[in-house]
Amino acid sequence: MTGKENAQRMEKIVSLCKRRGFIFQSSEIYGGLNGVWDYGPLGTELKNNLKQYWWQVMVRERDDVVGLDGAILTHPAVLKASGHVDTFTDPMVDCRTCKARLRADQLAEKNGVRQCPNCGGEDLTEARPFNLMFQTQMGASADPASIAYLRPETAQSIFVQFKNVLDVSRKKLPFGIAQIGKAFRNEINPRNFTFRSREFEQMELEYFCRPEQGMDLLAYWLKERIRFYEEIGISRKRLHILDVPEKERAFYSKGTFDIEYEFPFGRQELEGVAYRTDYDLQQHIKASGKPLDYFDDETKERFVPHVVEPSAGVDRTVLALICDAYDEDSAPDEKGKMETRIVMRFHPRMAPIKCAIFPLLRNKEALVAKAREVQALLRPHMNVFYDEGGAIGRRYRRQDEIGTPFGVTIDFETLGEKGEELRDTVTLRDRDSMKQERVAIKDLPQLIPSKIR
Repeated sequence: MTGKENAQRMEKIVSLCKRRGFIFQSSEIYGGLNGVWDYGPLGTELKNNLKQYWWQVMVRERDDVVGLDGAILTHPAVLKASGHVDTFTDPMVDCRTCKARLRADQLAEKNGVRQCPNCGGEDLTEARPFNLMFQTQMGASADPASIAYLRPETAQSIFVQFKNVLDVSRKKLPFGIAQIGKAFRNEINPRNFTFRSREFEQMELEYFCRPEQGMDLLAYWLKERIRFYEEIGISRKRLHILDVPEKERAFYSKGTFDIEYEFPFGRQELEGVAYRTDYDLQQHIKASGKPLDYFDDETKERFVPHVVEPSAGVDRTVLALICDAYDEDSAPDEKGKMETRIVMRFHPRMAPIKCAIFPLLRNKEALVAKAREVQALLRPHMNVFYDEGGAIGRRYRRQDEIGTPFGVTIDFETLGEKGEELRDTVTLRDRDSMKQERVAIKDLPQLIPSKIR
């Protein structure tokens, strides 16, 4: 696609997200809060499906990973030890012309002169450090002793609680601690819809190991994480692996891979898989004076474990799912005329609603009653949606536009009016092919879940 076509595609996606209840601007009626977003009914379901599947794959299906849910409020000593207090900054400049605040490393130059990307102005301030962490106060007194931070990442609580988790879980190396949770960064210039936000959610794993296992486990987790994205329906051809050069890696990293996705606004990072060595645990050992080492019962060695970290953004992955799913094709309307159909081709396991239920006519009491029976039958097994408003073709289109993979229509055959052999059967419609098959109502609770997995 050309740059213009990609921009138009992104505009359509943003419009769809608001129109159909995936994502809203936070505090929109008050002018919005820049870099902060609220997830609507469908966006919440999509986000929860992603997090639940990540947890299923990363924790529940493995014997070597346990979970943690750390606090958002973080002791300043934790972030001092990790280096965030002293180094978690971006160089910032202000444009005196349009008053925009910009990252110095993202300014374009023309004839060797820096320019504002918003207005093209060249009257810019000198770069100065800008702390990316949100600082707050705990307790009644506003003094230095009451300072706390909203965590800029979820990883540090895992490192700080390493010994406690090790003691209670009785795991042997290698093993991991997983966490899903909110993080906060005071981004200078939030942009690209939800991609770069001030409040976001992470899915992180800290996988602890012996030093000699680090590089092999880095390769292992890279492969596992690519497989995860394919399993949730993201096209492999739009995923790219960047082997981060040594000069661009954190100084403590022995290897880092970025898993990138081709968004309409360009190729951007979804997840980092990094071999962080023993840096984090060593920093907290030095700062706290507490032991965070590991004793190997077999070799009788005591050492500080190394760690491999796959760290994914929930919001970025949700956006990738939406961008990857968005499609337009042609479908006939009620009169057989071809029209453009917007369809979200979510993988069924990620789709916010799994099945929509339609009585053919809303004014036929027997059809409505049977449709409600089907709804009650399926509801314990999946998220379903009941719709009786408008022509059946319009109802199909509404569900296609939000990515519902299956539709069940209750018609006169269901009531046995066209032969007893069809009584208590319905049409099951596939979103992508738009093909329909006749199935028995009693088979739906097993049939549809088998198509979702």
